[in-house]
Amino acid sequence: MREVILNFPKQFQAGLKAAAHISKKVNFEFENVVICGVGGSALPASLLWDYADDLKIPLYIHRSYGLAKQTNEKSLIVCISFSGNTEETLSGYEQAIKMGLTPIAITTGGKLKQWAEKNNLPVAVVPNDCLQPRMGTGYLFAALLKILSNCNVLADKTKEMLQTAESLNPSLLEEQGKALAQKLIGKIPLIYASHRFKSCARVWKIKFNENSKIMAFWNYFPELNHNEMVGYTKIQSAQFKVQNYFVIILKDKDDNPQILKRMELTASFIKEAGYGVDLIEMQGATKLEKIFNALLLGDWTSYYLALAYEQDPLPVKIVEEFKKHLSQ
Repeated sequence: MREVILNFPKQFQAGLKAAAHISKKVNFEFENVVICGVGGSALPASLLWDYADDLKIPLYIHRSYGLAKQTNEKSLIVCISFSGNTEETLSGYEQAIKMGLTPIAITTGGKLKQWAEKNNLPVAVVPNDCLQPRMGTGYLFAALLKILSNCNVLADKTKEMLQTAESLNPSLLEEQGKALAQKLIGKIPLIYASHRFKSCARVWKIKFNENSKIMAFWNYFPELNHNEMVGYTKIQSAQFKVQNYFVIILKDKDDNPQILKRMELTASFIKEAGYGVDLIEMQGATKLEKIFNALLLGDWTSYYLALAYEQDPLPVKIVEEFKKHLSQ
């Protein structure tokens, strides 16, 4: 997995290339975008939500069977399944075909690729060399952005994607991730970010679940100041045992000043309650750089935490076992 993290920036160019041939029908205007995907295959859609402030039409992310209720004859349907065999995503793809739509697939192969080729439908086939879907976010995200720009619902991001690939240097974040992992040994991570970067917090949570094999939770400002922070109340009762949480706050200097104030104040309240907390400055000159630098740091942290627990960060055995039982 370490080599996959180090080589992550190379994924952008490959993802862009995989989707370069996909475009919309001539003189056809879409009314909304519906992205179907679950697990690691849904991460690019979540990040798109944070990143693409200039998306021209509404975006709906559907993490279940079938299609979003907002789907109509003018919806741009993108179905993402890294393996190509995700049953929820396949059900949405099949429904789109039955509705007479032209769903676009992003995958490495499997049934999704087979169905696309059988029905002569567009498909972006990305490399399958990153070991797990959650580690192929660069492939899937770049392919998704290229499809949306080719379909004229998003400005072309090719130049910015390639510049970001050049600027990212995963090795520079490795020691920071290793040090943070040491602080998290024996702890349950809680990851917070602003509303602008809430998907980054969500991805960090997922990486702790799948790489480190531990529970983790996420939330965002200012919402958490209206409910979750009450959970840090000191309860003097023999029936209540304090949970051993450690809070990570992803902080961007360009966030709303009131959000930054909330982060600092929340951190002080959490420390006063006796919990560990780290405020982490998001690094990068652009929003895209900040997003992916933050995700790379999360990769390193969850990777080294897995090693500290003597866990193999790659397999997700309980998920595979669950799928076997589900198919019976």
